[in-house]
Amino acid sequence: MRFDIITIFPEMFQSPFASGVLGKAVAKGLIEVLVHNLRDFTEDKHQQVDDRPFGGGEGMVLKPEPIFRAVEKVRLTQAAEVVLLTPQGEKFTWQVAEELRRARQVILICGRYEGVDERVAEHLATRELSIGDFILTGGELAAMVVVDAVARLVPGVVGKEEAVRQDSFFRGIFDYPQYTRPRDFKGYKVPEVLLSGNHDKIRRWRKRKALEKTWRRRPDLINFQELSVEEREILDEIKKERKGR
Repeated sequence: MRFDIITIFPEMFQSPFASGVLGKAVAKGLIEVLVHNLRDFTEDKHQQVDDRPFGGGEGMVLKPEPIFRAVEKVRLTQAAEVVLLTPQGEKFTWQVAEELRRARQVILICGRYEGVDERVAEHLATRELSIGDFILTGGELAAMVVVDAVARLVPGVVGKEEAVRQDSFFRGIFDYPQYTRPRDFKGYKVPEVLLSGNHDKIRRWRKRKALEKTWRRRPDLINFQELSVEEREILDEIKKERKGR
């Protein structure tokens, strides 16, 4: 799978994709990450990528011409996903990451300043994405987040496929609490059930804790129809207990 990132700060991407899981994925050829300097697609001697907004207003706006040229240059096929990173975009979720993972190529346009000429969104981008309800200084960090989230869904990138299937958002249920040594840290002890050796009790405890955390923090994620019979029973128990408090 190939990611093309269009930015005016290409140096920001030197380290994130050279280490860790993504670095190994790049080395193995499972993913390809290419970073393009938007200024290379300008045609004036000053390499101008921004200009003042029509109608007045503060700040500068990224011009459409170099962005269109960049996308047209790096796009392999018309089927490529062209993503404009903007606070005004749809929320980036696990489901969106899975949709992007199915594309052969994802082109990420990093916004800056007061924004990007609207013609990019209207006539070039296939979708606009936001990683949250907050404002960043630019789309570069958002691009890193999207690449990381999408790349780990590519077969082979994460060592064990089961680890991906157990992710919090794969089934809409948060992960269960994890503990490791020491058993007692400053008086904070590991739950006894995890030391019992009773695998059935451990499995049910983990399901309960995962459902408790999800129901408490993000009940909107839970799809009751997709729960197993046992999970439905556990969730019913949790609801009754909370009502009784």
